Amino acid sequence: MLTMDQIHQIRELYYGQGITNLSEIAKITGRNRKTVTKYIDKEDFSSPPPEPSDDKARTSKLDPYKPLIDSWLIADKKAPRKQRHTAKRVFKRLNKEVAGFDCSYRTVAAYYAQRKKELTPKNSEGYLPLKHTPGESQADFGSAQFRENGTVHDGKYLIVSFPYSNGGYLQLNYGENMECLLEGLVAVFNHIGGVPTEIWFDNTRTIVTDIIQGGSRKITERFQRFCDHYRFKPVFMNPESGWEKGNVENKVGYLRRNQLVPVPAFTSLADFNRQLLDECDKDMEREHYEYDDGIFISTLFSEDKSALLPLPSTPYDTASYTTVGTDKYGQFKLNKGKHTYSVSPGYSETEVTVRLTSSTVTVYDDHMKEIVGHRRLYGDNKQSSMDWIPYLKYIARKPRSLKNSGIYDMMPEGMQRFMDKCDSSERGRVLKVLSELTERSGFDSALYTVNEALTHNSTDPDSLKSLYNRIYADVPQLPPLEHTPEMPSAKIIPFNGNDLRKMDAALKKGGAING
Repeated sequence: MLTMDQIHQIRELYYGQGITNLSEIAKITGRNRKTVTKYIDKEDFSSPPPEPSDDKARTSKLDPYKPLIDSWLIADKKAPRKQRHTAKRVFKRLNKEVAGFDCSYRTVAAYYAQRKKELTPKNSEGYLPLKHTPGESQADFGSAQFRENGTVHDGKYLIVSFPYSNGGYLQLNYGENMECLLEGLVAVFNHIGGVPTEIWFDNTRTIVTDIIQGGSRKITERFQRFCDHYRFKPVFMNPESGWEKGNVENKVGYLRRNQLVPVPAFTSLADFNRQLLDECDKDMEREHYEYDDGIFISTLFSEDKSALLPLPSTPYDTASYTTVGTDKYGQFKLNKGKHTYSVSPGYSETEVTVRLTSSTVTVYDDHMKEIVGHRRLYGDNKQSSMDWIPYLKYIARKPRSLKNSGIYDMMPEGMQRFMDKCDSSERGRVLKVLSELTERSGFDSALYTVNEALTHNSTDPDSLKSLYNRIYADVPQLPPLEHTPEMPSAKIIPFNGNDLRKMDAALKKGGAING
């Protein structure tokens, strides 16, 4: 709805200045012709009377649902501030989750305001409007909590918005590093089938190393490679000028409220991120707030998509690679020494190659053969990730160290009790067999074999290996047959069915008949 000043401008041009061409008035005012016609022909400008108030206490259709709303708002106290319910989100959840709900948004909003008793300050500072063209996008990160397989993460999420259409996409991440940024961008590119012509960013240290006098930016080589691969132009905001990419700033809050409230819980972040892309597509099936004639965001986004650059034929490896040195325990550190990862005692005090993605840390030897893999750690606290399997062989040599290793915690209780009772030499023999069987078929099957043997008091190495072969059908492989181009020649013995003497002679010659 237009303000009276905007309406007055339209009528002044027509009635005051005598401009009768409605298309010209629409061009001058920036409104569409339908809106111009509406306010030129409008006859009644009287203020509407206020709605009558009823101070008498009365029941409301919302009463049955108030306890449910209260429970959501109470649960919000444990959620991050930016992931709490708004009135609109409460209304949407009631419509989606409560059968037969028929209250108006106004009723819900009034009750919400009463219960929250909070005022939302509005920014009174004016901003310079910017014009955006199809195919242009903006990117920014927000903070959000999520629960994966029961573990709560204080994570981040990447927003890629399209100011021309007001469309936008969301991808959750464990943190805000280069891998998270690049993986999120590639996921959006692949989903929409193209690449924005330019993307606007903050001056984040992830990609900008220096702001040069005159306004240009020095960016990391890795990010420059990414831009050149996908052929988009990166644009960076002036310091302290977040309004320059106000579309994505608003989208950060909008998509958090609509996609991440209540705090999401799932089993796989990758699967949930694919679901989020589909949900963002559905969200575009609504009217654009700036248009009076009911134009949908999805309609305008089709113009965005038509202006996109094509996807490159070669996929981009978003992982990073680095060489690190290990200590005497076969471990190395990342994130300024805060995060420790294991390799193996066999790789102590040497250099290994590490491949980093947003969720994994994979270690390779100098032949690029994988040694061990870890889940990537996040946060500023000191943490460690240990894969004890590569250490098993060395624990077998020093069996007294078993109880102080992670291998002990991975054993069944019965096996732990046995290890506690047996002497060091016997414990070493069992661990040696466990290590050998682990190399053959993995730790889980080896552990199962040894545990089964212990239940039958068969702890000597031969019994353990015999049980393993019986369980896993360890059949030795026979050497391949030699290739023979022709069938070998054989002597043909004529045979008369009525005369068995020749057959007896042939069998006797071959040693089949004695005497």
